Order: sequence, then structure tokens, then C-alpha cells
Amino acid sequence: MQREMEEALRLAREAAEAGEVPVGAVVAKDGVILGRGRNRREESGDVAAHAEIEAIRSAADAVGDWRLPGCTLYVTLEPCAMCCGAILHARLSRVVFGAYDETAGAVVSRERLLSGSLGPAPQVAGGYRAAESERLLRDFFAKRRKTVDKAAKESV
Repeated sequence: MQREMEEALRLAREAAEAGEVPVGAVVAKDGVILGRGRNRREESGDVAAHAEIEAIRSAADAVGDWRLPGCTLYVTLEPCAMCCGAILHARLSRVVFGAYDETAGAVVSRERLLSGSLGPAPQVAGGYRAAESERLLRDFFAKRRKTVDKAAKESV
């Protein structure tokens, strides 16, 4: 579990360096990472280019099937509603996430979409290495605010 979340954190840092919200994800089975993803919405112009979606697609390509039973998704931020739908449809067995998302989290924070009411519920563990995930997000948005504030002052 440690190695998988470390890879998700590395991908989140990569996303931040590319100007994307720093979220990274991996799909693993039996200790083998099958898929990787990071946020790419800005660079791709694709609203669905969330880290979880990329990791699920990558894992599905690796195994040659869209069904991923027995697999675990490790992600640095609590998944949103769209990603929860993909998790359920892919039939992932477990979800481990870092930071809770009070704004759009659909696992436990705002909604409980992985509770079993929409299909077989994966096991869920939240808060794993949350401090690191939260720090990446906090630093990213603080830097973004400074850039926006500076641009606003220059336009006056």
C-alpha cells in the first residue's frame, strides 16, 4: 500500500508541475501497479481527464478488460461523483484515498456514492497519507492565488 500511494503522490506532484490540480492515482492488484493517472483537464481540454479516470483506463488497457475486480484504486484526493461512477462500473474492489474533499468528495464528505446503493460497494479507506496530499493541494492553490493576485494588480 505504501508503494502505490507513493506513486500516486509522485503523479500528483507531476500534475502540479504541469499546472494541473495535484491529484494522482494508481490502480494495483496483488502489489502490481496496472495503471497510472494524474489530472490532465487543462492540458487535454477534457472535463473527464481526472487522475482516477486515467488510472482506470490505463489499468483496463493493461489487463484487456474494462472490469477490474480484485483491484485497488489509490488516489491522493477523495473521488468526485464522476469518478465514483467509473469506480463502480469498473468493479474495483477497494478505494484508498488521501485527502478528504469537503467541496466535491462523493465517497464520504458530500455524498456516499460508494455505499452500495448504486451497485456492489468497494471497500473504502480514507485519510491515508492525507497530510502529504493536503499539503500538495494547499501549496498549489496558494501559488495560484498569488499568480492571480499579481495579474490583477498589474492590470490596474
